[in-house]
Amino acid sequence: MTDIKNCVGSDWLSGKTVIVTGASGGMGAGIAATLIKKHGCHVIGVARNEAKMLKFIDELGPTYAEQFSYKLFDVSDKEHWEDFAKELEEAGIRPSVLINNAGILPKFKRFDRYSYDEIEKAMNINFYSCVYGVKTFLPVLLQQDDPAIINVDSSAALMTLAGTSMYSASKAALKSFTEALRVEFKGRMYVGLVCPGFTKTDIFRDQKNDGGKGQKVMDMISTDCDRMVKMIMFGIEHKRPRMVHGFDAHAMSVFNRLLPVSGSELFSMIMKAADIDLFDEVFKN
Repeated sequence: MTDIKNCVGSDWLSGKTVIVTGASGGMGAGIAATLIKKHGCHVIGVARNEAKMLKFIDELGPTYAEQFSYKLFDVSDKEHWEDFAKELEEAGIRPSVLINNAGILPKFKRFDRYSYDEIEKAMNINFYSCVYGVKTFLPVLLQQDDPAIINVDSSAALMTLAGTSMYSASKAALKSFTEALRVEFKGRMYVGLVCPGFTKTDIFRDQKNDGGKGQKVMDMISTDCDRMVKMIMFGIEHKRPRMVHGFDAHAMSVFNRLLPVSGSELFSMIMKAADIDLFDEVFKN
């Protein structure tokens, strides 16, 4: 096994087979498209919505569509990952890179208002899906030349805000898991951690938001999706071990280091003062 290459002057991604979860839209689709168009990769997208997958393929166009294939399954199900790996093995497909991007943002709520189903769904999709993917494909990845695992996490792993108990917990777990992988497999593979801030995608689809004041506030603090994808891909191309992107993410990172207790309280006070419906179930009795 050849040690991973640290030279950023060469395109280490060129022509690789890459698995990208959550590839049917948002950042996942942007990452997949960049891998295909810029690096000549063959991307295997994983998601649950076939209509969105087909729309993405149509947007790729005939020139690039042949470099993309997809598999529909629930990433929070361990057996689905195992079945997926068997299918690839039988087809003689051996991926070199795994990018765990799939995730959900539960509704902003005070903890006592979450149901057990909501708690388990957040942990299963945001954390355990990544564990299952890594556990399943790690033996295959380690046999490839210059392999990599990139986990797309969240700024919520850097600072916990009121109303994000389960989201932050799942993302903090993913951060710790990724950091351990980075040390354990140093010299054998590139392990990247991405902590983006709020991004203009459909991750807010399950939130209560009337499209008025709340939407304007989220638009103000959110980073454009295409810009976020460019920043993430730049970091991956240069094998950055940790990436924090977005004004809000950088602010949360700095405040959490300088004011680990009062920083979270300050941000939560700002959320409460905003008085928008998005946070009704956090602050209103």
